[in-house]
Amino acid sequence: MSASISPTLAATRTWVESFVVVHDVCPFAGRELARDTIRYTEVEASEWEPALLTLIEECHRLDETPAIETTLLVLRHGLGDFDDYLDFLAVAEALMAEQGYEGIYQLASFHPDYCFEDAEPDDPANFTNRSPWPMLHLLREASLEQALAHYADPEAIPERNIEVMRRLGAEQLAANLAKLRDKNAS
Repeated sequence: MSASISPTLAATRTWVESFVVVHDVCPFAGRELARDTIRYTEVEASEWEPALLTLIEECHRLDETPAIETTLLVLRHGLGDFDDYLDFLAVAEALMAEQGYEGIYQLASFHPDYCFEDAEPDDPANFTNRSPWPMLHLLREASLEQALAHYADPEAIPERNIEVMRRLGAEQLAANLAKLRDKNAS
């Protein structure tokens, strides 16, 4: 990790290490963390157009750099409201399809207030997609398919994650996210 990494990106990496990998939320993240193939980048999101352009630039970077397996695009300022974030996500997915990236890259979505449809906001299960800041996770679909093909019972991953989150509890999970934001945010 570069010495010049921003506090926000350092906190994001800590979230990947101390939450995503430790709790096995994504069973494939540990390998990519160990291989140092996760790109962390930050973009101002108060204006959507530059943030969306950065998303497409990151798709181009993945096209040109096979050594980068996945990118976490942290969206700073402007998308703190979950509904606004969902609107942005819909536009981002449409733009990726328009740019010919449908089936090549997939977006996974994370937000501090993430709430699954038909879930209660205080359900700990929502923490599977809660992060210190709004972010988009660009995944290579071919790599994802390959990883899932070699993983026993991938359909059980969401259920296992929900069970783990509920065991940990919303209070502890929320406190851990807040600590990352408060300690490392710029």
